Amino acid sequence: MIYIYNKNTDPYFNLAAEEYVLKQFSDECFMLWRNRPSIIIGKNQNALAEINLDYVKEHNIPVVRRLSGGGAVFHDLGNVNFTFIVNDDLNGFSDFRRFTQPIIDVLRKLSLNAEFSGRNDITIDGKKISGNAQYYYKNRILHHGTLLVSSNMADLSAALKVRPIKFEDKGVKSVSKRVTNINEHLEKPIDIEEFINLIMDDIRLTTGGSGLYEFTDEDIRNIERLRDEKYNTWEWNFGMSPDYNLKNEKKFSGGTVEVDLNVSDGIIRDIKIYGDFFGKKDVKDVEEMLKGVKHSENDIKNALSSIDIGEYFSNITLENLLEVMF
Repeated sequence: MIYIYNKNTDPYFNLAAEEYVLKQFSDECFMLWRNRPSIIIGKNQNALAEINLDYVKEHNIPVVRRLSGGGAVFHDLGNVNFTFIVNDDLNGFSDFRRFTQPIIDVLRKLSLNAEFSGRNDITIDGKKISGNAQYYYKNRILHHGTLLVSSNMADLSAALKVRPIKFEDKGVKSVSKRVTNINEHLEKPIDIEEFINLIMDDIRLTTGGSGLYEFTDEDIRNIERLRDEKYNTWEWNFGMSPDYNLKNEKKFSGGTVEVDLNVSDGIIRDIKIYGDFFGKKDVKDVEEMLKGVKHSENDIKNALSSIDIGEYFSNITLENLLEVMF
């Protein structure tokens, strides 16, 4: 087994690094890493249905899709992520205890009442400090999990706090649970780097490993290429969302606007706009212009850039219309 402490905090790079090690290395691996504030969604989730889009935009928080299933999680520098990549047949898949137990053992050495809970969580005194997920590729299992050490709980709550439900889809929904930081259960808070070293040293000791592996220049170039071509693209993070319908309604000074969207592969396939607004021109023109356009703010803005939106929606701006469409 090789051991990696990946000190990069770019979430796009770090998710790419996991896939790179999984698919390009033959060695088993244990890796620790952190992300700057970001939302990491499960492979089968509808990105827009999992996030507070207004908060994400205001704070410029990246939304990144991972390889594994499960729910959305908020990462920041107070959260430590761990990854096991092992060679195994499919029979070992979904054995979450196998990979969480070594982490639980370390936490118990800190006199913490850590336990495996439910399907894929680690808890302390009944509160969640770790969520875990897995992905299988050619007889290799990638298992990764979070460890909340000193995360900003207000940001976590706000970033994942979705407005009243307006999506109808088959995407996997995140389940809200009571969460806590590890530091809240220690007599003296532990420094994040000290915690990382503690985890790494213990795993290396129990698995018989030696020194740390450093990504080579070639590794970094390959990871950056994967980051740029996949993980930092709209197509992967939003276009990969399951098909969904979005229904939303908002009232503005110019009247009420209601939008009913059908989206497939991230593309608006059908759209209906209703409301008690006034307009000189028929709103059906706007509907036709948006069919076949990516369900993203920039693409919608570009699609409507050639028209005066006020001629279709009196006293309603393009920004107002975008509010209803997300």
